[in-house]
Amino acid sequence: MIIEKKKKNKYFMFMFKSGDIVKVLIPNVINRGYDYRLTAPADIGDFVKCSVMNRQYVGVITGKGDSNLELSKIKPIIEICNLGKMSQADIDWIYKMADWTLMAPGAVLRLILNVPDAFMPPKVEQLYSFNFETDAKMTEARQSVADAFQSNDNEAMSVNDIINITHVGNSVIKTMIKNGILIPVQWREKTVEDFVYKYRDMGNVVLNDEQQAAADAIGKAIDKNEFSVHLLDGITGSGKTQVYFDAALRSYKKGKSVLLMMPEIALTAQFMDRFKQRFGEAPVVWHSNLTAARRREIWRGVARGRIKIVVGTRSALFLPWQNLGLIVVDEEHDTSYKQEDMGNYHARDMAVLRAKIAGFPIILASATPSIETLHNVAIGKYNRLRLNSRFGGAQLPTIETIDMRSSRPEPYKIGETAEEKSGCLSPQLCEEIKNTLENKKQVMLFINRRGFAPIVQCKKCGWVGECDDCSVALNYHKHLNKMVCHMCGKTTPLPTKCPKCGMEVSMRGAGVERIQEEISARFPDAKTALVSSDTIMSRESLERLVHKMESGEIDIVIGTQILAKGHHFPNLTLVGVVDADMGLFGTDFRAAEHTFQQLFQVAGRAGRGTFPGRVLLQTYQTEHPVIRAICAGNRDDFIAGDMESRRAAKMPPFGQLVAVIVEGANEKVLKKYCEELEKSAPQLNGGKIMGPIPAQIYQIRNWYRMRFLVSGDARASLQPIVRAWVDKIKQPANIRIKIDVNPQNFM
Repeated sequence: MIIEKKKKNKYFMFMFKSGDIVKVLIPNVINRGYDYRLTAPADIGDFVKCSVMNRQYVGVITGKGDSNLELSKIKPIIEICNLGKMSQADIDWIYKMADWTLMAPGAVLRLILNVPDAFMPPKVEQLYSFNFETDAKMTEARQSVADAFQSNDNEAMSVNDIINITHVGNSVIKTMIKNGILIPVQWREKTVEDFVYKYRDMGNVVLNDEQQAAADAIGKAIDKNEFSVHLLDGITGSGKTQVYFDAALRSYKKGKSVLLMMPEIALTAQFMDRFKQRFGEAPVVWHSNLTAARRREIWRGVARGRIKIVVGTRSALFLPWQNLGLIVVDEEHDTSYKQEDMGNYHARDMAVLRAKIAGFPIILASATPSIETLHNVAIGKYNRLRLNSRFGGAQLPTIETIDMRSSRPEPYKIGETAEEKSGCLSPQLCEEIKNTLENKKQVMLFINRRGFAPIVQCKKCGWVGECDDCSVALNYHKHLNKMVCHMCGKTTPLPTKCPKCGMEVSMRGAGVERIQEEISARFPDAKTALVSSDTIMSRESLERLVHKMESGEIDIVIGTQILAKGHHFPNLTLVGVVDADMGLFGTDFRAAEHTFQQLFQVAGRAGRGTFPGRVLLQTYQTEHPVIRAICAGNRDDFIAGDMESRRAAKMPPFGQLVAVIVEGANEKVLKKYCEELEKSAPQLNGGKIMGPIPAQIYQIRNWYRMRFLVSGDARASLQPIVRAWVDKIKQPANIRIKIDVNPQNFM
């Protein structure tokens, strides 16, 4: 241990002295660390600047060098960064996560060091403020720009920031500048002091007996400061949020940092108000739609230990946390926690791993916990805390089915002279909507499909509109009057005639836009709102919708899964689900579980206030176990049955799966490489390697895709086997391999 004297008679202790050889992990996808020579004393976990192939990186010291290279061949460290450090537990977590997910350790570090400007002084560039007093016409694009400014506390932004957040065109920005909607301002460096809040319990929430018992159990774990996993299993509206708020405050008062993870930032619309009411200040929010400057300052604030509580999506797990003492994973069952772009990992599982290595408690909250989590409860790994009653005495809604085999939708038309169109809403549902509106209550209609129609097809020859770059059908979006690929985002004009035979094309199936059209035809006086990822582009736009629902400006809200989670609308008494059985018959063994979770969450939006709620499920499968379980409110029996099915089939959590997805720009090269992989596949004891077969979506963005699936029992150590197998065959150029441990997506 090296001790160096510093200013004001303070002494700092270092593990390594100047001239020592250390191992530095670099944030790229191929390395496990390189040796460098220190030019000043440093310690494990320090961030350092170094050079690889004449390119400068910021890496982290992970230990003593071990390459045994000649000293003359070892490059010196360029600079030791004075910006926080990583603990040994954090470094161990990186390598453990890499071993589990089969990502390179450098690729995991890249998820942490994902704000390059954090170690650099801010660049000087022209910034703009939004003129909220303008009387210029507010188009949809301009409103999204206004929302971007509001979501960043009206902080001045560069043109690149605005475009990255809103995805509006550069011409829109130029016109807004020309018209005085965007006003140029001088660069000001934002300080992290703006994010430092003093949280306190405002004393305006009194927990009921169930909530208090759960809060006390978690509080004991926080006091012990040991690893433990607590499943907060509460029905919708039971007040889970206030329980984990209590835990967050306890941990914060002990000087610990707290991460509240959410599946998507849209859920924070009402959450932020609840947080501020409980703690007196708003939390810092971390998500992908922040400006570069704001991301930089939040990252630096967390690294310096100045920011103590963050609400964020899965990427917030990879902030450079100092003294992290509690993680809460809200809606722990949600598939949004699974990352499939920058490496394949499940943020919930990696959060549990991080808590275990660092030795602090973690809370998993859900009204419909995943089967994996419930299995861990059953075998004693996790502690379950149940909330069985709705907060404030509200009652659970009644749930009933509408058999679409006998309750056929009637046609509708827009205007007296218009052609009749096939309806999607049954007479029974329409009658209940009518009664609800007459009683001055609100309605929610749910269909988990964007756009107007999922298929555009010729009535005569059967031609179907498909994406040129992806092997999927194009979805028709009426508000754009274009066909859209939901894989790559490419848009195509809607053909007036079939390009193959010249006959008329038709729309097949229904999305949210079609349901809104039908509602407008059947209930012309009702005020409607459409909610999907196409219409809700920011937290501010969702907050406006929430305000309109709360103030009674909306009678019927129609939307996708964004509506299913976390929202509290006291005057909403009727929920109608269109195509309730839509997700039941996919190839995914989790289809039944996911459908149950989604329908249960949607049903939970009804009757959360003083008025009783009712839920109607339109389905052709009234006797399906999932539908019957939802109607009976019999979650536990359904889960038990699904668990037994998985146990028999040796599917997770009673077995392991590893998907190997091979992608290639050249189809022949891809297939030849897959043949070589197949020939070299190892024999597994108690498992097997299946494939290769074409992926269900064979082509995405002009890349062809093949899949292998490796299966084994629950205790099998598949990762080293898969790694050795894939590394055995030289990977050709323009071939990408993605390894997904326990995949959620089988497309």
